[in-house]
Amino acid sequence: MLKQVTVSEKTVEQAVNSACEQLGVGVDEVEYEVIEEPKRGILGIGASDAKVTVTLKETPATRAVEFLENLVKNMDLEAEVVVTEKEEDGISINVNGDSLGLLIGRRGDVLDAIQYLTTISANLGKEDFYRVNVDIRGYREKRAETLRGVARRMSEKVLKYKKSFALEPMNAYERRIIHAECQNIEGVTTRSVGEGVDRKVIISPVKK
Repeated sequence: MLKQVTVSEKTVEQAVNSACEQLGVGVDEVEYEVIEEPKRGILGIGASDAKVTVTLKETPATRAVEFLENLVKNMDLEAEVVVTEKEEDGISINVNGDSLGLLIGRRGDVLDAIQYLTTISANLGKEDFYRVNVDIRGYREKRAETLRGVARRMSEKVLKYKKSFALEPMNAYERRIIHAECQNIEGVTTRSVGEGVDRKVIISPVKK
């Protein structure tokens, strides 16, 4: 992650804006030091541009990105850390590259652990919570679509056989997807049962 650049432009303002473009951030996310003030010269002779050094402020977002970049670097993985969405209270980051299955794990368990650790890193020293969403090559959306399909198919079985069916144990994120999808299906209801890693969703017919 590029943290600092030195840029020369006609004015200090232009130099700062140019540096922010290179860093991919807004002006409010940086600090800058004027190395040389611009000089107008006489009849163009002796004129010189402004020179500034612009540095990224340390924020929850920069800490999250830096944590992930160091992670893939230390694991010797060829991967790019890309910010897909950034808001005042949170950030979404996608890690792109080949052969990243190791970062996903079985049903996303490693990915969940990475997101948890990244969130801790981003929130160091913060009083209010900063939300961090981490994905690997779009795995979460693909998994979400698979789970929606599971919810629809199991709901069809529930309606056909008029009996409840339990799904495999899932984490809280995956259970929410099942609950949300089933809310759109008339005649079925859902509930979660079990503790910890054994917690699962039960889809049942609505009692008349």
